Amino acid sequence: MPGVMRYRLTSTDGNQQHELRAGVQLVVGRAPSSDIAIFDPTISRRHAELQVDDSGLHVRDLGSSNGTFHNGERLEDEEPVVLSPGDTVTFGKVAFRVQPVGPTTVHSPSGGLSPSSDGSNGHIRASATIVRQLRVRDSQGALAALGTSDPRISTAPGAAATLGEDKNEQKLATLLEVSKGLGKSVDIDALLEKIVRYAYQILDVDRVAIALCDDGRELIPKIARDKRGSEQPRAVPQSIARRVVEDKVAILSDNAGEDTRFGGQSILMQQIRSAICCPLVGSEDRVLGVLYVDNVSTTHRFSEHDLEYLIAFAGIAAAGIENQQFLQRIQQEMLARENLTRYFAPQVAARIASSREAARLGGDKRPVAVLFSDIRGFTPLSETMNPDDMASLLSEYFTEMVECVFRHDGTLDKFMGDAVMAQWGAPIASGNDADRALQAAIDMMRGLKKLNAKWRTEGRPQLQHGIAVNYGEAFAGNIGSERRLEFTVIGDTVNTAYRLCSAAEAGQILITEEMRNALVSPPRLTTCPPMELKGKSQPIPVFCVVL
Repeated sequence: MPGVMRYRLTSTDGNQQHELRAGVQLVVGRAPSSDIAIFDPTISRRHAELQVDDSGLHVRDLGSSNGTFHNGERLEDEEPVVLSPGDTVTFGKVAFRVQPVGPTTVHSPSGGLSPSSDGSNGHIRASATIVRQLRVRDSQGALAALGTSDPRISTAPGAAATLGEDKNEQKLATLLEVSKGLGKSVDIDALLEKIVRYAYQILDVDRVAIALCDDGRELIPKIARDKRGSEQPRAVPQSIARRVVEDKVAILSDNAGEDTRFGGQSILMQQIRSAICCPLVGSEDRVLGVLYVDNVSTTHRFSEHDLEYLIAFAGIAAAGIENQQFLQRIQQEMLARENLTRYFAPQVAARIASSREAARLGGDKRPVAVLFSDIRGFTPLSETMNPDDMASLLSEYFTEMVECVFRHDGTLDKFMGDAVMAQWGAPIASGNDADRALQAAIDMMRGLKKLNAKWRTEGRPQLQHGIAVNYGEAFAGNIGSERRLEFTVIGDTVNTAYRLCSAAEAGQILITEEMRNALVSPPRLTTCPPMELKGKSQPIPVFCVVL
């Protein structure tokens, strides 16, 4: 039965030929990883796209700088154009003639010819190059298969069979050592280096490469080495890797350069002969990436048993990679939680870390209680002390003030010179934020009194501060630039608390009328004369906490 028509692109100078396989989109570009790599300065890295299907050969420009031309006419938009045999397609200044090759056929197991198949298991012959492809779900089946002798050896009698069994036992022992070795890696990069080294130990290969999937399932090259340990700029051929990831199959090819399924020019440019590419399959059947090995010198190098062995090795490698990814995620979460505890009370930090909504710390308006405390007479005092003594005094002071804030589930917003800013209500609110904030202010006064008593006995200077607390609506969220963000609250409620703090005398806690009204259990308060504050058109009512 006839298959899809095959096409070949032949450059007008006769120096380049590219076989085009059906059913996939082939990227033409200057990048070495392109399916059809054309190394010419007039070619963009991603220049155009070709696709062969039942209706013929289609070309589409990908917004290239120097354009794609069909019989001399430039493609003006990104709509695909159908090419006919004998047509000329030009990428930049490199022209190709479209030539028909004939329908794609593969050898059926019975020895006859049948249309090209995408079967995922068993023996497949595409131009006598794909020896076998196996669907990979986990490493256990392939690992168990290694417990039996290589079928090519086990059929031999006597000593030959024993030799095959010994060889398999040796390979199983090697995999055990590999499993132990990979478990000792300290990070993902060191793990990948180990995987490459082990790959050279278990198989006779010229090159090894690993590419891992990102969140969008795009393959990102991570490491590529040759036998000498030199880095290889050309990573895993995209045409092979794409099929391995999409179909979750491990592929063994006897001669990748002639493989009709892998017509990418990058394969020809790298002179790839025999190749194996395995998906790195983690838990829940998730593809983490691909492990790729090849030989550039010997055709028909890898055996089917090598394929099974590499699948088992890839399964162990995938487990190691997944464990490292889990470990990195845990470390990142621990670091994030540690950073949270610098600004939030431990119990609040725990709630933020466990709450998907709170962890986003998104910006919005919400009612908050805002506290400012400021040391009185700090500037003249600092002029009489050496820097080390002043730093020690401030460290003790700030430590005690932060403990007071955290003791009442507050959020340390920032230090502002010798001032402290804290708030209650963001990112997680409670029904008594105002009461918690005022209790923290009272504790701060009591805490400083204890510190002064201690410093007095030590012959050190003593400090006095004023505190103000306000309650109202403010914007709470991440503020800053792309390079540095901090979670804070801004708005008139914050500004009023800051300016009221400047008016507080040493030893005073001043609160606004909004703060008094928000208190569930207010302490004893005295009414102060209304105060004029910057930004306010009218004097505001103010109350002082009786200590």
